[in-house]
Amino acid sequence: MSSMHAISFRNVARLVFAALALGTPARRTAPDSAAVSARLSEWKVELSRGTITAGSVTFTVTNEGSIPHALEVEGEGIEQETPLIEPGASATLTLTLKPGTYEVYCPVGNDSHKKLGMETHLKVAMSAPTPKVQAIRVTGGGSVIQILPGPFPFPDSAAPILQQFGDEREGLESQVKNGPYSNNVTRIAGTFTFGAWDKGAVRDSVDGVAEFATQDGARWNLVLDRVQTKDVPHHPRFGGVILGLYYHGNTAVHTPLVPTINSAVALWAFGHLYKNGALVTDNAMVHVMLLSRTRRDGDFALACWDCSKNKVDELQLQILPGPGEPKFDAPGGFLFVNWEKSSSRKPAS
Repeated sequence: MSSMHAISFRNVARLVFAALALGTPARRTAPDSAAVSARLSEWKVELSRGTITAGSVTFTVTNEGSIPHALEVEGEGIEQETPLIEPGASATLTLTLKPGTYEVYCPVGNDSHKKLGMETHLKVAMSAPTPKVQAIRVTGGGSVIQILPGPFPFPDSAAPILQQFGDEREGLESQVKNGPYSNNVTRIAGTFTFGAWDKGAVRDSVDGVAEFATQDGARWNLVLDRVQTKDVPHHPRFGGVILGLYYHGNTAVHTPLVPTINSAVALWAFGHLYKNGALVTDNAMVHVMLLSRTRRDGDFALACWDCSKNKVDELQLQILPGPGEPKFDAPGGFLFVNWEKSSSRKPAS
């Protein structure tokens, strides 16, 4: 392993948090302008767009005719025009337009060019509202447990649902016999805090760091990198950050091998995973859910098949090898850790 890969997790985490804290200095930029091309000739005005949204618009006007022309925009209290444009030349005109319909024409010759047909219209629609960004900050708390491979406690409940699956059925049935949703658990220690932003699937983002020691004494560290925005195995249509979802179990939404739950947030992400300070992979697949409680106090066995009415305070962290990568040096080749009494809040905007 190169010295670059052997860099300690703590140094990486410091860099990550420093970047998050400092951010990027704000820059003053001009408002975004819509762009409309206008072609003038004898005797017509052609616009590249017939409808735009309200706000700033820049017309790039080219005279493709054989005599001088100009472009005027009139309506909603606006009446502005370009200078006279010689044949083969161009000019620009930037305006701020309100919703409405505008006349766009050539004013040359006291509107004689307009009367000859050099006139068209531009519709300006109401600006679309800016999508509201939803965000959540989650902190792991309470008892921390590692879930080890073992039989699924509710095979009779899962059996009829598995009949609905095609190619994935064999893999899911093997998980029933010896998978990650078992009562084979052990107490460990660790911390996990992350933030997630729902901005529309392909723009969603996440940051966070987890540190925990597993039952064999190994120290694991995870730095969340980016959200997985495409479908993942057993989770069709699960791209991006999802806030507030009723699913799993008998809902026919996503994998049936989890009791039915409500979640405050759920996502798949990629992460940088370290074991005892050495890099394992930069491409770990990470599943995170803050969900209604599925396990009971004391022995932390799965306590319900429909857990959707329980308090939302159980934080699950599943870490799997990236596509084509070998299994982790851990029981079952995966890592599955729960924080049993966790909390969430909306971060300040």
